[in-house]
Amino acid sequence: MPYTPSGFFCDRLIRERERRDGEGSLSKPIRFGGQDYNVLRQEYLQKKKLFEDETFPATVESLGYKELGHKSSKVKNIVWKRPKDISENPEFIVGGASRTDICQGDLGDCWLLAAIACLTLNEKLLYRVIPQEQSFSEGYAGIFHFQFWCYGDWMDVVVDDRIPTIDNKLVFTKSAERNEFWSALLEKAYAKLHGSYEALKGGNTAEGMEDFTGGVTEFYEMKEAPKQLYKIMQKGLERGSLMGCSIDSLVPARFETRTTTGLVKGHAYSVTAVEECKQQKESKVRLVRIRNPWGQIEWKGPWSDNSKEWETIPKSEREKLQQQNAEDGEFWMSFDDFKKNYTKIEICNLTPDALELHNKLHKWTVSVNEGRWLKGCSAGGCRNYPETFWTNPQYRLRLHEEDDDPEEDEKACTFVVALMQKNRRRERKLGANLFTIGFSIYEVPKEMHGNKQHMQKDFFMSNNSKARSKAYINLREVTQRFRLSPGEYVIVPSTYEPHQEGEFILRVFSEKRNTSEEIENRIEADHPVPDPASTGEESEEDKQFLSIFQQIAGDVSTGKSVSAGGSQIEISANELKDVLKKLLTRYKDIHTEGFSQENCRSMIALMDMDGTGRLNLQEFRHLWNKIKQWQGIFNRYDFDHAGTISSYEMRNAINDAGFRLNNQLYDVISMRYANENMNVDFDSFISCLVRLEGMFRAFQAFDQDGDGTIRLNVLEWLQLTMYA
Repeated sequence: MPYTPSGFFCDRLIRERERRDGEGSLSKPIRFGGQDYNVLRQEYLQKKKLFEDETFPATVESLGYKELGHKSSKVKNIVWKRPKDISENPEFIVGGASRTDICQGDLGDCWLLAAIACLTLNEKLLYRVIPQEQSFSEGYAGIFHFQFWCYGDWMDVVVDDRIPTIDNKLVFTKSAERNEFWSALLEKAYAKLHGSYEALKGGNTAEGMEDFTGGVTEFYEMKEAPKQLYKIMQKGLERGSLMGCSIDSLVPARFETRTTTGLVKGHAYSVTAVEECKQQKESKVRLVRIRNPWGQIEWKGPWSDNSKEWETIPKSEREKLQQQNAEDGEFWMSFDDFKKNYTKIEICNLTPDALELHNKLHKWTVSVNEGRWLKGCSAGGCRNYPETFWTNPQYRLRLHEEDDDPEEDEKACTFVVALMQKNRRRERKLGANLFTIGFSIYEVPKEMHGNKQHMQKDFFMSNNSKARSKAYINLREVTQRFRLSPGEYVIVPSTYEPHQEGEFILRVFSEKRNTSEEIENRIEADHPVPDPASTGEESEEDKQFLSIFQQIAGDVSTGKSVSAGGSQIEISANELKDVLKKLLTRYKDIHTEGFSQENCRSMIALMDMDGTGRLNLQEFRHLWNKIKQWQGIFNRYDFDHAGTISSYEMRNAINDAGFRLNNQLYDVISMRYANENMNVDFDSFISCLVRLEGMFRAFQAFDQDGDGTIRLNVLEWLQLTMYA
């Protein structure tokens, strides 16, 4: 289905309703693509056929779009086969899923496989992602399913079991056991979620770890790591955290470079254990177990498989560590060597308290906010762009309760902010790359507490941020932990450059009763248009109107005479266009060539009190007064007198006109009325306000009990929207 703006907003409203009904939770995951595993499986069992997934077919389109696309020589020899055509005795899982079941194939997704290896260490998490009771024997219908956390929701993804092969061997992820296929099918489901296998090439281990758990990842650079890093890692693994590590590389990823001790630079590894062992001389050594997802190529330094260091610890300790001398990609190294050789570690926590070193387990709360940067409306860029920075989405954070931490002298509230950009991997085939993103946090003055108004440019020009993300960086997610005094704050997430469009989610984890929510104005109109009423007196302007009416309306209509009140004659949309054009020529400060026919139809729909589809003089007089009022607002924001205003200023202009809208409506207005240069001309500006006022008036007419909700049948809905 092609992407359309209207489709996006409809989908967004539907998703909000689904969430209210519990859709997307662990107990009620969303069926990706609408496919129901149980229904499909039963259907194909009854048909006695094997399931073939038309939404992710066994074709080149599912492989990729460039390096694995139609023109690639790599795909010519690929044959899609089911496990029963590859092995005589295929098994979904052999002897339990373990970290050694994952071996990388010809796809650059070591980051994903490192995350899968971490996942196998926690059986509860593993079988959340890989639902049990799936096999190639009982109830087999060629269909499997897996569950992933996807931008705030849990998704159930269905796949058939046709897998890419060359010469009867799996092309991508495979198990050390030739007849085991859970890891290959998991990779296929994840590829389907993101559009193709090629979309999985290159990434960050944190991305996979979060998509398997819904957790939040914190990064540590080894050169800046805290002194208690070993304890942090130990505590994290005890509480089910997933960990990955890597070595920065200065060369492109397509060129493999290794250290003198065999470690691969720019490659993702899994951290699978940390242990403190007694040595024969009563000393202790701290060790870290690491796995290379390639299933080979290990560390060749101290504590490697056959090193002499193993002779310094008792046999019982070696057995406890399950140390093996095998080229299987898994190895041990000392913690000191770990810090010296690796440059970064990623720790994905099910809740951020896994990193706290206290024995008492804290219960963290999390709030999830969805947002969007829209060019011309809410894509304001970072603080380097003060003219547009204030237009970014804003989230109000309220810190109510201080931490219970006797070791801290300063009373403050601990929280973690995680900003994640959405769908960039899936849209990679369209040329999308990760944006450089970050966020700033501002303290709200006490006199503004409880005020849900969008903070204006002046506020940011006169206030420094209280905290911010360490850097703007092109990662899927930017995360940081903070401690701030109780109070109210505003979080402003943004891309580094302005005018970059994308969706995101902002998660805030906190130890205590703290809340975060998007700043949303109450949707209302302060100055609804009153019903037209006659003053009983004829002004000079009325005489001008009468003259124009006679020229344009009286002469071309049914030949009725025009009375002083003007009530006997009415004008159509086409005649209104001519009347307005003649009037506008008398106002030199209005830069317009006139209003469009469609705009004039909307004006009639707004002002037509008797349902004739035409305007009389009283109705027109009232309309003209509104146009002059709105023209004054327009001129206020037409800073260069070019006859347009920046779409970023539409929020303020609409507020001045008496309308209070939320961010989603401002997005809609920018998409609907701004041109390609992010400007709104006078005709479009008036059209927008006419439409707003008309829809507010219609809603208020239906909302007879004033509770802010209305109920319409399909006929009423169509009549309302088609005429308004």
